[in-house]
Amino acid sequence: MKIKVKPFNSFEMAQAQFDKVAALVGLDAGARDLLREPLREYSFSIPVRMDDGQIKVFRGFRVQHNDARGPSKGGIRFHPQETLDTVRALAMWMTWKCAVVDIPLGGAKGGVVCDPHNLSAREQEQICRGWVRQVARNVGPVSDVPAPDVMTNAQHMLWMLDEFEALHGGRYPGFITGKPVGMGGSLGRTEATGYGVVFTLREALRQLGISVDSTKASVQGFGNVAQYAIRLYHQIGGKVICVSSWDQKDQAAYAFKKSDGIDVDALLAITDHFGGIDKEKAGKLAYEVLPGEAWLEQPVDILIPAAIENQITSENVGRVHQGVRLVAEGANGPTTPEADAVLKQRGVFVIPDFLANAGGVTCSYFEQVQSNMNYFWEKDEVLGKLDVKMTSAFGAVSELARKRDLFMRDAAYMIAINRVAQACKDRGWV
Repeated sequence: MKIKVKPFNSFEMAQAQFDKVAALVGLDAGARDLLREPLREYSFSIPVRMDDGQIKVFRGFRVQHNDARGPSKGGIRFHPQETLDTVRALAMWMTWKCAVVDIPLGGAKGGVVCDPHNLSAREQEQICRGWVRQVARNVGPVSDVPAPDVMTNAQHMLWMLDEFEALHGGRYPGFITGKPVGMGGSLGRTEATGYGVVFTLREALRQLGISVDSTKASVQGFGNVAQYAIRLYHQIGGKVICVSSWDQKDQAAYAFKKSDGIDVDALLAITDHFGGIDKEKAGKLAYEVLPGEAWLEQPVDILIPAAIENQITSENVGRVHQGVRLVAEGANGPTTPEADAVLKQRGVFVIPDFLANAGGVTCSYFEQVQSNMNYFWEKDEVLGKLDVKMTSAFGAVSELARKRDLFMRDAAYMIAINRVAQACKDRGWV
């Protein structure tokens, strides 16, 4: 008899994570019902005249999970497999992410079902402007502030800003973050998510009594987050020996290994702007080209999943090398609850996604503040403030984890959920 495998649903996973911690903190039924579902959802069609003259309709989403602590905040991703449930999950995780680093924002997320690899710049611009037209009355600098995410960038944000300002008849640079520097963008924003991962990794190694210069790491993904995480990890003394990336031509992932340490600049020279490494050229540079999941099996101390959700699962967690002592989640939702349980049993220290990768939203908040006051900070000041925020957040989570003998993910959730629930209660919502 053939067993039917239930497809992965990231929103169900996000709700399961929430339900577990809601029970731990004794959250009342009203607050639990409010926080396990989004406050608002928008699902819409975006008609675009393509370069060949044909009209193609793209599906777009915006989900606002909770804004009790401040305006909603969250990226917009372009992805051919985007679903409303994925956006719901990401919006919920954004709520907890903003709360755990204690910035005055709520959680939201947006997306469009499309593949930028197969779209011209003009077609992408029309999708950006069409997305804004559909939600222009429901987003803005004091209500919901978008940002870049998977396969979107500063140019996409600027097109969206331009459309929003045209519709509202003014200049509103605080409407969106991730803009180009010089057009309301913040210095340090490009590095922020990857650097934030390494700031928390540094603190975790310090807590575990491990010298960073004795460690090796393997990284999944070679997009913006992974690139800057690898750079800073190398700067503080670590060594990355394996990195994976998606090959658009083959529609498959590959891992690239060099036992004496990868060269970021050399790989960047053979990488497309979506983070895809050219495997033929990598082979000529003496990299061992392996199947995509090989990043997980490397004999390293640290794993950094920095691609997409649902990557360390019950099916492959057994392939994680026994020497791995720490997982720093640069991606959103990369580890399923079943895999989490295995890592916990093995004593692996996990820095949960919404703490580890909160550097991006923290710097987005800094950009939002700078845009709204029309005064911009120097790069060192931005990254210094980011380090302080990330270090403080890690310290609060790890202290609670030690005090209550909790897994780091549960401790982070407890802090975040309590803060959001308290804001809802203070407002009289529950």
